[in-house]
Amino acid sequence: MAEDSDLERTEPASGRKIQKARDEGNVPRSRELSTFAVLMATGAALALMGGYLIGTLRRMMHNSLDFGRADVVSPTMMATDLGEAAWDALFTVLPVAAVVLLAAIVSNTVVSGWNFSLKPLEANLGKMNPIKGLGRMFNWKALVELAKAALKGGIIAGASAWMIWLQWDEILTLTAEPMESAMPHFGWITMYTFLAAAAAFALIAAIDVPYQIWNYYHGLRMTKEEVRQEYKETEGDPQIKARIRSLQREQARRRMMQAVPKADVVVTNPMHYAVALQYEEKGMAAPVVVAKGAQLVAERIKELAREHHVPVVEAPPLARALHRHVEVGDAIPGPLFTAVAQVLAYVYQLNHQMNPVLPEAWQVPAKFDPANRLEA
Repeated sequence: MAEDSDLERTEPASGRKIQKARDEGNVPRSRELSTFAVLMATGAALALMGGYLIGTLRRMMHNSLDFGRADVVSPTMMATDLGEAAWDALFTVLPVAAVVLLAAIVSNTVVSGWNFSLKPLEANLGKMNPIKGLGRMFNWKALVELAKAALKGGIIAGASAWMIWLQWDEILTLTAEPMESAMPHFGWITMYTFLAAAAAFALIAAIDVPYQIWNYYHGLRMTKEEVRQEYKETEGDPQIKARIRSLQREQARRRMMQAVPKADVVVTNPMHYAVALQYEEKGMAAPVVVAKGAQLVAERIKELAREHHVPVVEAPPLARALHRHVEVGDAIPGPLFTAVAQVLAYVYQLNHQMNPVLPEAWQVPAKFDPANRLEA
């Protein structure tokens, strides 16, 4: 299928698509915020540890340039001195590097939250295609990024130039000052210029962060077809689910029909409903409905009952009440005990050839009979 255009992507991204993008390492990022955080962390580290760094570098230079005859004669001494200088340089830069690394991690976490994924590290030969690479370099998005970079550079350079212009007289006086006072003075001028550039960068980052978040979710929008397809994948195809429910109902109906031959009596409303009851004095506290149905299902229940010599008793109000209020597998409720007892007594007399007679009135409460409720 052809790639969908942005005009067709009108639906917001679902939680599943967002999570899939995060699993692949695709999260919102703001390069401006990261650069600003690294810049400020570097400036703060240099400001706080400037004395320590200057002292360490001075000691390293002194140790590197101070050597005796033994250092010149012995080749191993030169290697030893070089190794010590390398370790000194490493431990000197390490605190600053740690602060900068922490700032880079925190700044990215602020925008996207913590997300760990190895997907971006996987080899992708498609990214090595030079033709696609040239296409990415000379498309409209690349031109927009170039324009943004030029604008950012202009803003930062303008802020720095403005601060230098304000301090131009002080810069000119540096040549007339002694070295002891000129160096601190130059440090203050540099700091003010740095803060002006950092303020411009902060403004750029404040604009870029909301834009990147909006652009991220805007790029993950979905078409209506994708939403429907995802719903099918997560919730299941409605046709398949309907088929499954149909099979489940068929299996339940089959199990129900298998229980009819074991019933003690089938109560009917002779044309519409049929309810099969089973009662065991030792294992049941009350009679249980083992099968029920209406129309064609009711006819099938009565046919099975006759085939297996299960008594079929016409008790219309009781059949309606049982069909309406009792599910298959449930015991009958207390208000229907009397009417069911009438049926069981009739079946007992019938089984013992005592010439039973059906009751003239079935003791079914009016509120349990759907026919009475319809009349009301």
